[in-house]
Amino acid sequence: MSRHLQSTLYSGRSGTGYVVRGLLLTLLGSGLLGCGGAESPVSNTGGTFSVASGGAISLGGTSNVASGGSANAGSNASEGGTATGGNAVTGGTFSAASGGTMAFGGSDSGGTPPTGGSTFAGGASSTGNTSATGGKSQTGGSSATSGTKTTGGVPATGGGIATGGNATGGNAGAGGSAGTDKCGRSTTIAVPSGYTKLTWHDEFDVDGAPSASNWGYETGFVRNNELQWYQSKNATVTGGLLTISGKREQVTNPNYNPNGADWKTTRQYAQYTAASMTTSGKQSWKFGRFELCGKIPISKGMWPAWWALGVSGEWPSNGEIDMMEYYNGKILANVATGTSTRWVAKWFSATKAVDATWSASYHLWRMDWDTNAIKLYVDDSLLNSVSLTDAVNADGTTPFRQNAYMMVNLAIGGDNGGDPSSTTFPQDYLIDYIRVFQ
Repeated sequence: MSRHLQSTLYSGRSGTGYVVRGLLLTLLGSGLLGCGGAESPVSNTGGTFSVASGGAISLGGTSNVASGGSANAGSNASEGGTATGGNAVTGGTFSAASGGTMAFGGSDSGGTPPTGGSTFAGGASSTGNTSATGGKSQTGGSSATSGTKTTGGVPATGGGIATGGNATGGNAGAGGSAGTDKCGRSTTIAVPSGYTKLTWHDEFDVDGAPSASNWGYETGFVRNNELQWYQSKNATVTGGLLTISGKREQVTNPNYNPNGADWKTTRQYAQYTAASMTTSGKQSWKFGRFELCGKIPISKGMWPAWWALGVSGEWPSNGEIDMMEYYNGKILANVATGTSTRWVAKWFSATKAVDATWSASYHLWRMDWDTNAIKLYVDDSLLNSVSLTDAVNADGTTPFRQNAYMMVNLAIGGDNGGDPSSTTFPQDYLIDYIRVFQ
C-alpha cells in the first residue's frame, strides 16, 4: 500500500505565494523593510528564505526568497519607485508521493505566477493484495468402501485453504461406507447395549507379527502331552486376519533329557509346530463382553481354543473359562473351578457338534461375564450359563471375581486332540478380531 505525503507550510497550506507573504510580514514586523538590516530566517517548506544582508530594499538591494529555487521579491526597486516584482520561480520539487513529484510554485502579486508544477497522484495506488477466493478446495478425501473396522473408512479433512484467501476449505469426505466383517456384522464397531465402552481390541489390520503391546507367547512343550512345539513365528497377520498355523515340521527340543521324568524333556524332537498367544502380563479384565470372530480347523488332531485364566492362584483354582474350544467333532463352552485334589478341575461344560460345512465359515464366539453369571455363546446362540454362586472352589472361594487374562492357541494331538498323522498340513486357525467391551 502507498501513502500520500502532505506538506505543511506555516498554516498548513502550500505555494510560494504564501512564502512571499510570510517574507513581507516578517520584514514589516522586524522593521527591516527600509532599514537595510540583514536577517536570514530559514523556511523548511521548500527552500531557504534569505534577505540579502548587503542592501536595504529601499536602496535597491536584492532580496531573494527561495521556495525551493530563487525568487526575486523586489529586485532593483528604487526608492519611491514601483516595484514591478520579479518572477516567482517555483524552484525545487516536493515529492508528494512515492514515485510522483509535486511542485509548489506560482507567485504572489508582482509577477506572472506560474500555474505550479504538475501534481502527481503519487503513482498508481494499489487497491490491496488480491484476496484469493479460497484457493482450490478439495471435495473431500476418497473414502474406502469398507475402511478400517473401527471407523468404516477414514474421512478426508477437506481441501486446503489459500493463504490470505476467504475460503473456509473444502467439504470433508464422509468416509467409507461401512462394510461387513467376516462374521457378517458391520465393520463399524458398535458398543453393545448394557456396556459403555470398547475397552480393548485387536482388529489384526497391520501385516506382520501380531502387536507386541497386546500379545506374548508360550514356547515349547507346555501342557496336555500335546505334540506341537509352540513358537511365535507360527502367528502372523496378513490382510486383516490373524493366522495361527499348525505345521508338520521337526524341531529339536533344547530341553531334551532322555533320563528325565517329565514328558516335556523326554522328547528329543517335536514333529509339529503351532503358536499360543497370551495377554498375560500385558492386559487382564474383570467382567465384560468378550467377542472373537474366527474360523477354526477341525481336521483330525486339531485342538483350537480361545480361553481365559484368573491372574491369581494355581490352576484350576484360579478359574478357567473356555470361550471357544474344539476337539473330536464338537465345540465346547466350559467353566472350571478347583477341587480338593490338586490340579483336578470341576467342569461346567456344554458342547455342540459341528461338521466340515459348518467349519468352512467364520463364526462369532462370545462371553458375557458379570457379577452374577458367565454366559457363553456361538453366533448369538447361548451354549452355557454358569452362576457365579455355583462356580466356586472347594474351599469356598470364587475365582471369577478377579481379573483374567486371555489366550488363543492351536494345539495338536495330546490328551484330547486326536491323532494328526493322516491330516494334511498346514492347518490354519483364522481370526478376524477379538474385542472386549465393559
